[in-house]
Amino acid sequence: MHYLAFNPSSLWWQLNEFATPHTKTKPLKMSSPSPVATVVSAAALYDRAKAVKEFDETKVGVKGLIDSGIRTIPPFFVHPPETLADLKRGTKPGSAPEIPTVDLAAEESSRAAVVEQVRRAASTVGFFQVVNHGVPEELLLRTLAAVKAFHEQPAEERARVYRREMGKGVSYISNVDLFQSKAASWRDTIQIRMGPTAVDSSEIPEVCRKEVMEWDKEVARVARVLYGLLSEGLGLGTERLTEMGLVEGRVMVGHYYPFCPQPDLTVGLNSHADPGALTVLLQDHIGGLQVETEQGWIHVKPQPNALVINIGDFLQIISNETYKSAHHRVLANYSNEPRVSIAVFLNPSDREKHFGPLPELTSTEKPALYRNFTFHEFMTRFFTKELDGKSLTNFFRQ
Repeated sequence: MHYLAFNPSSLWWQLNEFATPHTKTKPLKMSSPSPVATVVSAAALYDRAKAVKEFDETKVGVKGLIDSGIRTIPPFFVHPPETLADLKRGTKPGSAPEIPTVDLAAEESSRAAVVEQVRRAASTVGFFQVVNHGVPEELLLRTLAAVKAFHEQPAEERARVYRREMGKGVSYISNVDLFQSKAASWRDTIQIRMGPTAVDSSEIPEVCRKEVMEWDKEVARVARVLYGLLSEGLGLGTERLTEMGLVEGRVMVGHYYPFCPQPDLTVGLNSHADPGALTVLLQDHIGGLQVETEQGWIHVKPQPNALVINIGDFLQIISNETYKSAHHRVLANYSNEPRVSIAVFLNPSDREKHFGPLPELTSTEKPALYRNFTFHEFMTRFFTKELDGKSLTNFFRQ
């Protein structure tokens, strides 16, 4: 398959602050020596829409930029000063909280205690890690390696599945909101639809096909366990959430965060809340994921063999805000080793069914906080805006 190469003569590629050594232009006169001011001044000289379009048409993503030998990032990756300032905002002095860790093996001896742990985490932080979940360590490592291998294939191999059309079974892309966001994030992604109608296995790139299919089966199993615990935490029957089809709608994304030469000017993934019901995340040892809490932004420290679980906007809505979704982000990768993470988004299987706060969780004292909607409407709203925090739940609030 033909793919577009980088055009060394394009304007954004020649900017002094963003060019490789052999394409340097004369120094730009800046009124301020700060990196942000330099970026803003240089960025004013180029056509952002044209630059983003050119980048997208290369079909090789951020990995292609790194492979080309750049030393500074293109201006459309540079985030505004307020975002960059917020990246420096961590936890309050004297505190170093961590998200809760739940041992699923303890459920055999004390299910009530595990239900309470999950309920507390889901209703406060919105994030927790699970250990002893039953997924073999060997599969965890193989799946991470397989997704990494996909992203490190020759550019022409990745470009075969590069596409922006929603609904395709397999797509490789850089920034789902590339054309809507104020600034791009330093990462690439392979996305694979696993349910309710799974993509034909032959469409999954061979380099990661076997691992993706094995991983999907394990995630579905773990998800049923988690939904049982979450359902009981709401005071409902164990099967209430699974009966809504919240395991069947599954989309897997394999993120690749290569080294960033200017990690203080961009992000790996902008602050947002996941739109679906539940997210199951497998991350490698590099780190970079942060969650916003009452104590500030905290790091989700990688634990060997642990899975990171977070509540999505949809589950916040149907639980009538008993459970909370949370803002989270990923810092740009300053390590020479690429970061890999694999998330599975769990959604309703029926996109045309109407959803809203569960009747069992509403009353005169606690009325429904959100209006009813179809999941199709819900996700259409998500994909027509940039990743920008809580605007999705606010849109459906009554």
